Amino acid sequence: MDVRPGDILVMKKEHPCKNKEFLVLRAGMDFRIRCTKCGREVMVPRVKIEKNIKKILREGSAAPEAET
Repeated sequence: MDVRPGDILVMKKEHPCKNKEFLVLRAGMDFRIRCTKCGREVMVPRVKIEKNIKKILREGSAAPEAET
């Protein structure tokens, strides 16, 4: 899955602050993501992130990419 820093991930499950959108700060074996509502940052393993992504919002693309 092609996830890059700067992408917004819309997740299947929500953060405790009731937000489902996260900004990708770092991508690799682990992801560092930031909640776009409360600003909390967390490190999450790639396997867990890829399983919970609903869609990827990327600046400069005409249509959002959906998970396959």
